Amino acid sequence: MEQGRLFPGAAGRIGTDESGKGDYFGPLVVAGFFCPEGQDEVLRELGVKDSKRMSDGRVRDVAETLRQGYVHAVVAVGPERYNALYRNFRNLNKLLAWGHARAIENILAAVDCRKAVTDQFGDERFVRDALLKMGRAIVLEQKPRAEEDPAVAAASILARAEFLKRLHFLGKDFGLELPKGASALVEKAAVELLRRHGREALEKTAKVHFKITDRVLAAAS
Repeated sequence: MEQGRLFPGAAGRIGTDESGKGDYFGPLVVAGFFCPEGQDEVLRELGVKDSKRMSDGRVRDVAETLRQGYVHAVVAVGPERYNALYRNFRNLNKLLAWGHARAIENILAAVDCRKAVTDQFGDERFVRDALLKMGRAIVLEQKPRAEEDPAVAAASILARAEFLKRLHFLGKDFGLELPKGASALVEKAAVELLRRHGREALEKTAKVHFKITDRVLAAAS
């Protein structure tokens, strides 16, 4: 958890969002962002919107501004830990809820906030049940298309920027560019990775419960 310099604590709301959920390679990243009251228009002027509507370069630039000025939290689950957690939870929505709850709790450790907004996924009870003592005292709003809220959009940018950074360095570690998403290009890269480094490399770089894994193992055999 990191605390920005401009707003040490004020009335406002927490937004949370994730990145990497649909990407075969790379981590799952959940970010939380504290939006002080009256800052919505400022965020829009900074270029804050749903990260899916932004280029990677723009995501990185805006994320840097947000990190410097606002209270935020980033929960990054690398592929190895993700795979272990997925085997434990056996449910992606429960794993996501755990990440969102941790991001909220980390911000609440720095800011006395009474409300959090997140995108709705799965059973609404998942996030509520994953919250700890501080989190259970807040109003939690879960709604479709939550990225329309500047607080959630800012969280989506922070999450995406962290995902892009970690994906890049994972590729560096294995000497291979790891594409985003879950396309045929991703499968091709996974087959090459498997041939160069073996099955263990998939555990360290990819979300192995994706159906892509079976196709990659078959193609590489």
